[in-house]
Order: sequence, then C-alpha cells, then structure tokens
Amino acid sequence: MSDTAMSRQVGVVLVSHSAAVAESVAQLALGLAGGGTAPVAAAGGVPDGGLGTSAELISKAARSVDQGAGVAILADLGSAVLTVKTLLAEGDELPEESLLVDAPLVEGAVAAVVTASAGADLAAVARAAEEAHGYRKV
Repeated sequence: MSDTAMSRQVGVVLVSHSAAVAESVAQLALGLAGGGTAPVAAAGGVPDGGLGTSAELISKAARSVDQGAGVAILADLGSAVLTVKTLLAEGDELPEESLLVDAPLVEGAVAAVVTASAGADLAAVARAAEEAHGYRKV
C-alpha cells in the first residue's frame, strides 16, 4: 500500500440545524480525540446564518473532508437527516463513499472522530458512532 493510501482517513461531517452547534460538536470531538487527525467539517444552519439545513453546505463540507477513504455523516434532527438522504439518493452531490450514520450527534461524533483518527475504515467508523446509542449515563 502506498504512503498516500495509508495516510487517507475517513472524513466526518456533522450536520445540525445550527451552525454554532455543528461547530461546537466538531471542536469537542476533535478535542476529546486528543486533537484528532481525522478531517472533520461542520455543516450547520443555512447560508444566511439562520437555523435550518442546507444541501449546499452539506455537500461542500463532505467534499472538504473527502480523502478517498469515505465520509461518515452524522445529523441532528429530522430534516437534517432527510436532506442527507436526498443528497445520497441523487448520487452526485456527495463523495462516492458517503454514509449517513445512525448515531447520536455528540457522542457519535466523538466516537467517529476518535476511530477515524486511528485510521479505521468507514465501516468501523460508522460502527463506533452507532455504538454510542448504547452509552448509558446513569
């Protein structure tokens, strides 16, 4: 395997109705990953800065983190999920190996970034994020 192939990491996109939430979760995940090396992008809100989801911002974020190893996409609420599903169905709006991950946004993001930073493949990153559903707090 070439050095380039070995250095490729899964990218992580965090989709929220709020730009502040998406950015904060990205910072938290990178910080808890020890300054993780995985590429992470926030896609929050709409282009004018309001609340909502934007297909344009999601596509741009996914392309910015795509290193050829896949892109794991985590979303916060219903319409964010629907927007990502629509982009995936269109087939040419997101990098080829993009995957919507069924995971809670905060805990899933941390698990995804830690796992991607360790060099895991897309399936392992998705599994780690999905396992966050089982994290108990009490």
